[in-house]
Amino acid sequence: MKASPQSERRTVVVIGAGPSGAIAAALLKRKGHDVLIIERQRFPRFSIGESLLSHCLDFLDEAGMLEAVQAAGFQTKHGAAFGWGERYTEFDFRDKFTDGHGSTYQVQRADFDKLLADQAESQGVEIRYEEEITAADFNGPRPSLQVRRQDGSAYVVETEFVLDASGYGRVLPRLLELEAPSSFPLRRAVFTHINDKIDDPHFDRNKILVTTHPELRDVWYWTIPFSNGRCSLGVVASAERYEQRPLDLDACLSEFVLEAPNLKRILRHAEWDTPARLIGGYSANVKTLHGPGFALLGNAAEFLDPVFSSGVTIAMRSASMAAAVLHRQLTGETVDWETEFAAPLKRGVDTFRTYVEGWYDGSFQDVIYYERAQPEIRRMISSILAGYAWDTNNPYVAEPRRRLKVLAELCASTELL
Repeated sequence: MKASPQSERRTVVVIGAGPSGAIAAALLKRKGHDVLIIERQRFPRFSIGESLLSHCLDFLDEAGMLEAVQAAGFQTKHGAAFGWGERYTEFDFRDKFTDGHGSTYQVQRADFDKLLADQAESQGVEIRYEEEITAADFNGPRPSLQVRRQDGSAYVVETEFVLDASGYGRVLPRLLELEAPSSFPLRRAVFTHINDKIDDPHFDRNKILVTTHPELRDVWYWTIPFSNGRCSLGVVASAERYEQRPLDLDACLSEFVLEAPNLKRILRHAEWDTPARLIGGYSANVKTLHGPGFALLGNAAEFLDPVFSSGVTIAMRSASMAAAVLHRQLTGETVDWETEFAAPLKRGVDTFRTYVEGWYDGSFQDVIYYERAQPEIRRMISSILAGYAWDTNNPYVAEPRRRLKVLAELCASTELL
């Protein structure tokens, strides 16, 4: 007769030790709750999403991790630069409409994520690495998760609540059949890390550089400098844009880069010393952000697109919001996860969505590259690019779709004068 798995009981189980999981767990632990993180991989491990937005620092500060991040030697980031043909423009996050952090960081995620996880552990959070959730039951008196260890043995953990911070692993959406189609077309990113050897005096290592393809406006590149002389380099395009391109990923990325004059110039001395990777179909959505006994954080719930580096910001914001609601629930208060978590989180996500859609249909690019923008409007746009997409005092957050439409039409019409 087969022995039943051992079992234990914990107050909160967090799935995944990435930024949203580490922050949510630390916030709950700081409130005195028993928290267990179950992480499928062993840290450090590679991840993309390397250019943080300024709003991220608010949540690092809240979780007691900001000082450690500031001391880690990551590349300072003051804003975002955009290039298209001979056009160049930049937004400085220190000059924005919304109060809050201006500078932030560009990070190699293997180091950054391990730092946050270690910080959570130092605050008393237990993390079990190389363990995987294989089944989830939310029909009993309390949630129950089946966990498989690396050696193949298994156990069951019962808990009061589960926070899914599993990122692209999307554990609960898969196990509970919560996945829903994304509204975004299928796009792919081919990317690598290079020894950039950039000596161009006009290149600012304190900003991410987003480059629009000179002819194909729906194709764009990221160049994210790190503090060690390396940078992350990638191209994002729809599936059909990869047709007739080399199957070899290194050759494919190199061919794309050579088509962008600014990147060809900036990276002329670069050493391409790391094999390129491919990620496709990354945009995702779910039917619900929460249910009896669980809530979904960050990319486990929805991922839009990497163009404005919003993923980690949304993940951290969702962690902070969920931890606050869950703390109140665990201390006996009646809470409403829809009105206190899902709806307000979605408002900011939908703001980002508007500008991502505008990027690909060209309307937001018309705004970005417009050369005669009013300073106050640029400061409002800078706030959104810095991650402050929940500040409804900003007209371009309060009414993003209408405001962007009017502004893009104005920019396009005056360009013709």
